[in-house]
Parts: sequence; structure tokens; C-alpha cells
Amino acid sequence: MKIEQNCPLDKFKACRQTKCAWFTQIRGTNPQTGSDVDDWGCAIAFMPMLQIEGAQMSRQAGAAVESLRNELLVQTEQLVDVAKRRVELLS
Repeated sequence: MKIEQNCPLDKFKACRQTKCAWFTQIRGTNPQTGSDVDDWGCAIAFMPMLQIEGAQMSRQAGAAVESLRNELLVQTEQLVDVAKRRVELLS
């Protein structure tokens, strides 16, 4: 598939590249393939890839929060048990 370099902001004329404020460099890891990315291109064209990465980060953060919640629940239950035993010993 051949991708044409046209600009959605400039009535689909040819991309002006470095003369455009939206032309930017992006570095990192492609969230779909895991390969390294070091490309120059239109920020608008990069949006789908960045949204996929943002969704992955949100899922990872949600999983981390759930894991923390589960650990805190276990520790709270243990603390309550210790407190109950201490009250029983003192009474």
C-alpha cells in the first residue's frame, strides 16, 4: 500500500514537513509491534498509535491499582484480626 504525503489541514496539498508546526519527531516503542520508533512525521498521523499506547497505559495503571487494592484489603483484614485478638487478651 502506498501512503501519500498529503496534509488534512491544508486541503490535502503536499505535506510541508519542516515548514509545518505539526511536523514532529516521535521516539519510543510501537505499541502494536514492540519495535523501536524514531520517525519524523505529522502529529495528526501519529495520533492513532499514541491513542493505542495511551489505552495500554490506562489498562496497566488500572491493573496496578487493582493489585494494590487487593494487597491493602489483605493487610487490613490481618490488622483487624490482630486488633481483635489484642482486645480479647486485654478483656
